Amino acid sequence: MKLHEYQAKQVFADAGIPTPDSRLASTVDEVMDAVDEIGYPAAIKAQVHVGGRGKAGGIKIATSAEEAREAAESILGMDLKGYTVDRVLVEAGVDFENELYVGITMDRNEGEPVAMVSTEGGVDIESVAEETPEKIAREHIDPAFGLHPYQARKVVFEAGIPNDVAMDVASILGTLYDLYESRDASDIEINPVMITSDREVVAADAVMNIDEDALFRQPELAEMEDEAAGDELEAKANEYGFDYVRLSGNVGIIGNGAGLVMTTLDLVDYYGGSPANFLDIGGGAKAERVTKALDMVFSDENVDSVVFNIFGGITRGDEVAKGINEALEGFDEIPKPVVVRLAGTNAEEGMEILNEDLVQVEGTLEDAVQRAVKNAEEVTQ
Repeated sequence: MKLHEYQAKQVFADAGIPTPDSRLASTVDEVMDAVDEIGYPAAIKAQVHVGGRGKAGGIKIATSAEEAREAAESILGMDLKGYTVDRVLVEAGVDFENELYVGITMDRNEGEPVAMVSTEGGVDIESVAEETPEKIAREHIDPAFGLHPYQARKVVFEAGIPNDVAMDVASILGTLYDLYESRDASDIEINPVMITSDREVVAADAVMNIDEDALFRQPELAEMEDEAAGDELEAKANEYGFDYVRLSGNVGIIGNGAGLVMTTLDLVDYYGGSPANFLDIGGGAKAERVTKALDMVFSDENVDSVVFNIFGGITRGDEVAKGINEALEGFDEIPKPVVVRLAGTNAEEGMEILNEDLVQVEGTLEDAVQRAVKNAEEVTQ
Protein backbone atom coordinates (compact mmCIF):
# COMPACT_ATOMS: atom_id res chain seq x y z
CA MET A 1 0.00 0.00 0.00
CA LYS A 2 1.37 3.37 -1.02
CA LEU A 3 0.93 6.36 1.25
CA HIS A 4 0.51 9.78 -0.26
CA GLU A 5 3.22 12.31 0.50
CA TYR A 6 1.05 14.15 3.01
CA GLN A 7 0.27 10.90 4.84
CA ALA A 8 3.89 9.76 4.93
CA LYS A 9 5.00 13.18 6.15
CA GLN A 10 2.56 12.99 9.02
CA VAL A 11 4.05 9.61 10.00
CA PHE A 12 7.55 11.11 9.72
CA ALA A 13 6.64 14.20 11.74
CA ASP A 14 5.07 12.08 14.49
CA ALA A 15 8.37 10.17 14.68
CA GLY A 16 10.36 13.39 15.07
CA ILE A 17 11.65 13.97 11.54
CA PRO A 18 11.56 17.72 10.68
CA THR A 19 9.03 18.51 7.93
CA PRO A 20 7.85 21.84 6.49
CA ASP A 21 4.62 23.43 7.67
CA SER A 22 1.89 22.22 5.32
CA ARG A 23 -1.86 21.99 4.67
CA LEU A 24 -3.92 19.64 2.49
CA ALA A 25 -6.30 21.36 0.06
CA SER A 26 -8.85 20.15 -2.48
CA THR A 27 -10.16 23.46 -3.85
CA VAL A 28 -8.59 26.70 -5.05
CA ASP A 29 -10.11 28.58 -2.11
CA GLU A 30 -8.61 26.06 0.32
CA VAL A 31 -5.22 26.56 -1.34
CA MET A 32 -5.51 30.33 -0.91
CA ASP A 33 -6.47 29.96 2.74
CA ALA A 34 -3.49 27.64 3.27
CA VAL A 35 -0.93 29.98 1.71
CA ASP A 36 -2.33 32.87 3.75
CA GLU A 37 -1.56 30.85 6.88
CA ILE A 38 1.79 29.44 5.74
CA GLY A 39 3.17 32.46 3.90
CA TYR A 40 5.35 32.79 0.80
CA PRO A 41 7.13 31.23 -0.91
CA ALA A 42 4.97 28.11 -0.87
CA ALA A 43 5.07 24.86 -2.82
CA ILE A 44 1.82 23.50 -4.25
CA LYS A 45 2.21 19.76 -4.84
CA ALA A 46 -0.14 17.28 -6.54
CA GLN A 47 -0.96 14.29 -4.32
CA VAL A 48 -0.91 11.36 -6.74
CA HIS A 49 1.12 8.15 -6.83
CA VAL A 50 3.51 9.00 -9.64
CA GLY A 51 7.14 10.01 -9.87
CA GLY A 52 8.42 13.05 -11.70
CA ARG A 53 5.55 15.29 -10.57
CA GLY A 54 7.64 18.43 -10.90
CA LYS A 55 8.66 17.79 -14.50
CA ALA A 56 5.05 16.96 -15.38
CA GLY A 57 3.76 20.24 -13.96
CA GLY A 58 2.40 18.79 -10.73
CA ILE A 59 4.57 20.90 -8.42
CA LYS A 60 4.76 24.68 -8.57
CA ILE A 61 6.35 27.33 -6.36
CA ALA A 62 4.26 30.42 -5.62
CA THR A 63 5.76 33.69 -4.38
CA SER A 64 2.53 35.68 -4.46
CA ALA A 65 -1.23 35.26 -4.19
CA GLU A 66 -1.58 35.56 -7.94
CA GLU A 67 0.96 32.79 -8.56
CA ALA A 68 -0.67 30.60 -5.89
CA ARG A 69 -4.08 30.92 -7.52
CA GLU A 70 -2.68 30.20 -10.98
CA ALA A 71 -0.83 27.14 -9.64
CA ALA A 72 -3.91 25.82 -7.83
CA GLU A 73 -6.10 26.26 -10.90
CA SER A 74 -3.59 24.51 -13.16
CA ILE A 75 -2.83 21.56 -10.85
CA LEU A 76 -6.22 20.73 -9.35
CA GLY A 77 -8.14 18.62 -11.84
CA MET A 78 -5.17 18.07 -14.15
CA ASP A 79 -4.42 14.65 -15.62
CA LEU A 80 -0.99 13.69 -14.29
CA LYS A 81 0.28 10.54 -15.99
CA GLY A 82 -3.19 9.02 -15.98
CA TYR A 83 -4.20 10.22 -12.50
CA THR A 84 -6.67 13.04 -11.89
CA VAL A 85 -5.36 15.41 -9.23
CA ASP A 86 -8.05 16.10 -6.64
CA ARG A 87 -5.82 17.14 -3.74
CA VAL A 88 -2.68 19.21 -3.31
CA LEU A 89 -0.27 19.68 -0.45
CA VAL A 90 0.42 23.35 0.23
CA GLU A 91 3.81 23.53 1.91
CA ALA A 92 6.11 26.23 3.21
CA GLY A 93 9.03 26.89 0.90
CA VAL A 94 12.50 25.87 2.13
CA ASP A 95 15.55 28.07 1.58
CA PHE A 96 17.99 25.27 0.84
CA GLU A 97 21.63 24.98 -0.13
CA ASN A 98 21.92 21.23 -0.70
CA GLU A 99 19.66 18.29 -1.48
CA LEU A 100 20.31 14.76 -0.22
CA TYR A 101 18.70 11.35 -0.63
CA VAL A 102 18.15 8.91 2.25
CA GLY A 103 16.17 5.71 2.16
CA ILE A 104 15.68 2.15 3.38
CA THR A 105 14.60 -0.71 1.15
CA MET A 106 14.99 -4.48 0.86
CA ASP A 107 18.00 -5.79 -1.04
CA ARG A 108 16.53 -9.06 -2.26
CA ASN A 109 19.86 -10.27 -3.61
CA GLU A 110 21.38 -10.06 -0.14
CA GLY A 111 18.20 -10.93 1.76
CA GLU A 112 18.63 -7.92 4.05
CA PRO A 113 17.39 -4.33 4.29
CA VAL A 114 19.82 -1.75 3.01
CA ALA A 115 20.27 1.88 4.03
CA MET A 116 21.15 4.25 1.20
CA VAL A 117 22.45 7.81 1.31
CA SER A 118 23.48 10.07 -1.55
CA THR A 119 24.37 13.71 -2.13
CA GLU A 120 22.40 13.43 -5.40
CA GLY A 121 19.06 14.29 -3.84
CA GLY A 122 16.15 15.80 -5.72
CA VAL A 123 16.66 13.65 -8.81
CA ASP A 124 15.57 10.19 -9.91
CA ILE A 125 17.57 7.90 -7.61
CA GLU A 126 17.09 4.98 -10.03
CA SER A 127 18.96 6.96 -12.68
CA VAL A 128 21.75 7.73 -10.23
CA ALA A 129 21.99 4.04 -9.32
CA GLU A 130 22.25 3.08 -12.98
CA GLU A 131 24.52 5.85 -14.29
CA THR A 132 26.69 6.78 -11.28
CA PRO A 133 26.25 4.05 -8.65
CA GLU A 134 29.36 5.20 -6.82
CA LYS A 135 27.41 8.27 -5.68
CA ILE A 136 25.14 6.12 -3.49
CA ALA A 137 26.59 4.85 -0.21
CA ARG A 138 25.01 1.63 1.07
CA GLU A 139 24.98 -0.22 4.38
CA HIS A 140 23.25 -3.57 4.81
CA ILE A 141 21.32 -4.16 8.02
CA ASP A 142 20.96 -7.40 9.96
CA PRO A 143 17.25 -7.41 10.84
CA ALA A 144 18.02 -9.35 14.02
CA PHE A 145 19.88 -6.33 15.41
CA GLY A 146 18.54 -3.38 13.43
CA LEU A 147 20.47 -0.35 12.23
CA HIS A 148 23.22 0.40 14.74
CA PRO A 149 24.04 4.10 15.26
CA TYR A 150 27.61 3.50 14.07
CA GLN A 151 26.24 2.07 10.80
CA ALA A 152 24.09 5.15 10.23
CA ARG A 153 27.10 7.40 10.84
CA LYS A 154 29.30 5.22 8.62
CA VAL A 155 27.02 5.34 5.57
CA VAL A 156 26.40 9.06 6.00
CA PHE A 157 30.10 9.87 6.08
CA GLU A 158 30.81 7.50 3.18
CA ALA A 159 28.25 9.44 1.13
CA GLY A 160 30.23 12.64 1.71
CA ILE A 161 27.60 14.47 3.75
CA PRO A 162 29.06 17.70 5.24
CA ASN A 163 30.31 17.23 8.79
CA ASP A 164 28.14 19.96 10.32
CA VAL A 165 24.90 18.17 9.32
CA ALA A 166 26.10 14.56 9.21
CA MET A 167 24.81 13.65 12.67
CA ASP A 168 21.38 15.10 11.92
CA VAL A 169 21.18 13.11 8.68
CA ALA A 170 22.30 9.96 10.52
CA SER A 171 19.56 10.57 13.09
CA ILE A 172 16.94 10.83 10.33
CA LEU A 173 18.26 7.62 8.77
CA GLY A 174 17.96 5.84 12.11
CA THR A 175 14.38 7.05 12.51
CA LEU A 176 13.55 5.87 9.01
CA TYR A 177 14.77 2.38 9.84
CA ASP A 178 12.75 2.36 13.05
CA LEU A 179 9.65 3.23 11.00
CA TYR A 180 10.58 0.70 8.31
CA GLU A 181 10.68 -2.05 10.90
CA SER A 182 7.86 -1.03 13.23
CA ARG A 183 5.40 -0.04 10.48
CA ASP A 184 6.04 -3.05 8.21
CA ALA A 185 7.27 -0.86 5.37
CA SER A 186 8.61 -2.28 2.13
CA ASP A 187 10.23 1.01 1.06
CA ILE A 188 10.76 4.28 2.89
CA GLU A 189 12.69 7.29 1.63
CA ILE A 190 13.11 11.04 1.62
CA ASN A 191 14.10 12.64 -1.66
CA PRO A 192 15.17 15.26 -1.05
CA VAL A 193 16.35 15.95 2.44
CA MET A 194 17.05 19.66 2.19
CA ILE A 195 19.93 21.38 3.97
CA THR A 196 18.83 24.93 4.73
CA SER A 197 20.93 28.06 4.81
CA ASP A 198 20.77 27.76 8.63
CA ARG A 199 22.23 24.23 8.32
CA GLU A 200 19.06 22.50 9.37
CA VAL A 201 17.84 19.29 7.74
CA VAL A 202 14.23 19.11 6.51
CA ALA A 203 12.28 16.29 4.83
CA ALA A 204 10.98 18.03 1.71
CA ASP A 205 9.39 14.84 0.36
CA ALA A 206 8.24 11.54 1.79
CA VAL A 207 7.75 8.06 0.33
CA MET A 208 6.41 5.18 2.40
CA ASN A 209 5.06 1.90 1.05
CA ILE A 210 3.53 -0.64 3.42
CA ASP A 211 3.41 -4.41 3.08
CA GLU A 212 -0.30 -5.04 2.49
CA ASP A 213 -0.08 -8.48 4.08
CA ALA A 214 0.92 -6.80 7.34
CA LEU A 215 -1.88 -4.23 7.48
CA PHE A 216 -3.68 -6.25 10.15
CA ARG A 217 -0.80 -5.21 12.43
CA GLN A 218 -1.06 -1.57 11.38
CA PRO A 219 -4.65 -0.44 12.03
CA GLU A 220 -3.72 3.24 11.95
CA LEU A 221 -2.15 2.89 8.51
CA ALA A 222 -4.91 0.56 7.31
CA GLU A 223 -7.39 3.38 7.87
CA MET A 224 -5.44 5.42 5.32
CA GLU A 225 -5.75 2.73 2.63
CA ASP A 226 -8.87 3.92 0.80
CA GLU A 227 -7.71 7.50 0.94
CA ALA A 228 -4.22 6.54 -0.16
CA ALA A 229 -5.43 4.63 -3.20
CA GLY A 230 -6.18 7.85 -5.03
CA ASP A 231 -7.09 6.11 -8.28
CA GLU A 232 -10.48 4.75 -9.31
CA LEU A 233 -9.01 1.89 -11.33
CA GLU A 234 -6.78 0.70 -8.50
CA ALA A 235 -9.72 0.95 -6.10
CA LYS A 236 -11.79 -1.10 -8.55
CA ALA A 237 -8.97 -3.67 -8.79
CA ASN A 238 -9.04 -4.05 -5.00
CA GLU A 239 -12.80 -4.51 -5.14
CA TYR A 240 -12.49 -7.21 -7.82
CA GLY A 241 -9.52 -8.90 -6.13
CA PHE A 242 -7.11 -8.35 -9.04
CA ASP A 243 -3.38 -7.77 -8.86
CA TYR A 244 -3.19 -4.50 -10.78
CA VAL A 245 -0.61 -1.79 -11.34
CA ARG A 246 -1.31 1.21 -13.53
CA LEU A 247 1.51 2.22 -15.86
CA SER A 248 1.99 5.11 -18.26
CA GLY A 249 1.70 3.38 -21.67
CA ASN A 250 -1.18 2.69 -24.04
CA VAL A 251 -1.19 -1.12 -24.52
CA GLY A 252 -3.53 -2.75 -22.00
CA ILE A 253 -2.39 -6.16 -20.76
CA ILE A 254 -4.48 -8.92 -19.19
CA GLY A 255 -3.10 -12.32 -18.23
CA ASN A 256 -3.44 -15.11 -15.72
CA GLY A 257 -0.35 -15.38 -13.55
CA ALA A 258 2.21 -12.76 -12.56
CA GLY A 259 5.04 -14.32 -14.57
CA LEU A 260 2.89 -14.51 -17.70
CA VAL A 261 1.84 -10.88 -17.36
CA MET A 262 5.42 -9.75 -16.75
CA THR A 263 6.54 -11.64 -19.86
CA THR A 264 3.83 -9.88 -21.85
CA LEU A 265 4.94 -6.49 -20.51
CA ASP A 266 8.52 -7.24 -21.53
CA LEU A 267 7.44 -8.27 -25.02
CA VAL A 268 5.31 -5.15 -25.48
CA ASP A 269 8.38 -3.08 -24.64
CA TYR A 270 10.61 -5.28 -26.83
CA TYR A 271 8.39 -4.75 -29.87
CA GLY A 272 8.33 -0.99 -29.44
CA GLY A 273 5.13 -0.55 -27.46
CA SER A 274 4.43 0.89 -24.02
CA PRO A 275 2.49 -1.12 -21.40
CA ALA A 276 -0.50 0.62 -19.82
CA ASN A 277 -0.91 -1.74 -16.89
CA PHE A 278 -0.11 -4.97 -15.10
CA LEU A 279 -3.35 -6.94 -14.63
CA ASP A 280 -3.29 -10.51 -13.34
CA ILE A 281 -6.75 -12.10 -13.19
CA GLY A 282 -5.36 -15.14 -11.37
CA GLY A 283 -5.88 -18.84 -11.83
CA GLY A 284 -9.28 -20.37 -12.40
CA ALA A 285 -10.70 -17.14 -13.83
CA LYS A 286 -14.22 -17.68 -15.14
CA ALA A 287 -16.40 -15.60 -17.45
CA GLU A 288 -17.55 -13.06 -14.85
CA ARG A 289 -14.00 -12.34 -13.72
CA VAL A 290 -12.75 -11.90 -17.27
CA THR A 291 -15.62 -9.50 -17.96
CA LYS A 292 -14.55 -7.37 -14.99
CA ALA A 293 -10.95 -7.34 -16.20
CA LEU A 294 -11.94 -6.06 -19.63
CA ASP A 295 -14.18 -3.47 -18.02
CA MET A 296 -11.20 -2.20 -16.01
CA VAL A 297 -8.84 -1.94 -18.98
CA PHE A 298 -11.46 -0.28 -21.17
CA SER A 299 -12.02 2.27 -18.40
CA ASP A 300 -8.41 3.48 -18.70
CA GLU A 301 -8.46 6.41 -21.10
CA ASN A 302 -4.77 5.90 -21.87
CA VAL A 303 -5.34 2.44 -23.35
CA ASP A 304 -5.45 2.32 -27.16
CA SER A 305 -5.32 -1.46 -27.60
CA VAL A 306 -5.56 -4.60 -25.47
CA VAL A 307 -3.71 -7.91 -25.52
CA PHE A 308 -5.16 -10.88 -23.68
CA ASN A 309 -2.60 -13.59 -22.82
CA ILE A 310 -4.04 -16.74 -21.22
CA PHE A 311 -2.22 -20.00 -20.58
CA GLY A 312 -4.62 -22.64 -19.33
CA GLY A 313 -3.72 -24.72 -16.36
CA ILE A 314 -6.40 -24.23 -13.75
CA THR A 315 -7.90 -21.61 -16.05
CA ARG A 316 -9.96 -23.09 -18.89
CA GLY A 317 -9.67 -21.51 -22.31
CA ASP A 318 -13.35 -21.96 -23.09
CA GLU A 319 -14.39 -20.09 -19.91
CA VAL A 320 -12.05 -17.24 -20.80
CA ALA A 321 -13.43 -17.12 -24.33
CA LYS A 322 -17.00 -16.95 -22.97
CA GLY A 323 -16.00 -14.06 -20.72
CA ILE A 324 -14.41 -12.15 -23.57
CA ASN A 325 -17.45 -12.65 -25.78
CA GLU A 326 -19.88 -11.65 -23.02
CA ALA A 327 -17.91 -8.50 -22.21
CA LEU A 328 -17.56 -7.36 -25.80
CA GLU A 329 -21.11 -8.20 -26.84
CA GLY A 330 -22.30 -5.61 -24.34
CA PHE A 331 -20.80 -2.78 -26.39
CA ASP A 332 -22.51 -1.20 -29.36
CA GLU A 333 -18.99 -0.52 -30.60
CA ILE A 334 -15.79 -2.10 -29.27
CA PRO A 335 -13.94 0.77 -27.56
CA LYS A 336 -10.43 -0.64 -28.11
CA PRO A 337 -9.13 -3.37 -30.43
CA VAL A 338 -8.58 -6.61 -28.52
CA VAL A 339 -6.03 -9.28 -29.44
CA VAL A 340 -6.36 -12.71 -27.81
CA ARG A 341 -3.85 -15.51 -27.39
CA LEU A 342 -5.03 -18.72 -25.74
CA ALA A 343 -2.91 -21.79 -24.92
CA GLY A 344 -3.18 -24.77 -22.61
CA THR A 345 -6.32 -26.30 -21.13
CA ASN A 346 -9.28 -26.18 -23.55
CA ALA A 347 -7.46 -23.62 -25.68
CA GLU A 348 -8.75 -25.10 -28.95
CA GLU A 349 -12.33 -25.03 -27.67
CA GLY A 350 -11.80 -21.43 -26.60
CA MET A 351 -10.48 -20.43 -30.00
CA GLU A 352 -13.60 -21.87 -31.60
CA ILE A 353 -15.85 -20.00 -29.18
CA LEU A 354 -14.19 -16.60 -29.65
CA ASN A 355 -16.20 -14.21 -31.79
CA GLU A 356 -13.69 -13.03 -34.37
CA ASP A 357 -16.00 -10.19 -35.33
CA LEU A 358 -15.15 -8.76 -31.90
CA VAL A 359 -11.54 -9.84 -31.34
CA GLN A 360 -8.36 -10.53 -33.25
CA VAL A 361 -6.97 -14.01 -32.56
CA GLU A 362 -3.28 -14.96 -32.74
CA GLY A 363 -1.71 -18.36 -32.23
CA THR A 364 1.50 -17.24 -30.50
CA LEU A 365 2.28 -14.70 -27.81
CA GLU A 366 4.82 -12.91 -30.00
CA ASP A 367 2.28 -12.45 -32.82
CA ALA A 368 -0.39 -11.28 -30.38
CA VAL A 369 1.88 -8.68 -28.81
CA GLN A 370 3.13 -7.37 -32.13
CA ARG A 371 -0.44 -6.99 -33.37
CA ALA A 372 -1.50 -5.17 -30.19
CA VAL A 373 1.45 -2.79 -30.47
CA LYS A 374 0.60 -2.13 -34.12
CA ASN A 375 -3.06 -1.47 -33.18
CA ALA A 376 -1.94 1.10 -30.59
CA GLU A 377 0.36 2.78 -33.10
CA GLU A 378 -2.45 3.08 -35.61
CA VAL A 379 -4.68 4.78 -33.04
CA THR A 380 -2.03 7.38 -32.17
CA GLN A 381 -1.05 8.17 -35.77
